[in-house]
Amino acid sequence: MKRLDIIIPHERVSQLNELLHKHKVGGMTFYDVKGRGRSKNEPVHIGTGVMQYVPEFGARTKVEILIPYAQVKTVTIDSVSDGKIFVYDVSEAYDMGTKKSGDAAL
Repeated sequence: MKRLDIIIPHERVSQLNELLHKHKVGGMTFYDVKGRGRSKNEPVHIGTGVMQYVPEFGARTKVEILIPYAQVKTVTIDSVSDGKIFVYDVSEAYDMGTKKSGDAAL
């Protein structure tokens, strides 16, 4: 199985959620992150337009999902248009409630 870390703009989370439902992916975890990359950050206006600054770190949402190996290509190809996807190997997974392991734990 694989773990996908998907970093996308906040407004794309619902679109990604619909995509994961379409591919019958069981769950996802997401949280707000900040970071620096190649994208240009927009200036932020403060007050009555007197001051503005360009933030050094951009805000995004990081989504983590676990999926069977066979689904990796279909989920990554159909994924939302902007962002990054990182793929990691997961050697084993356990569902503590049902005592299932491997892909059955997903």
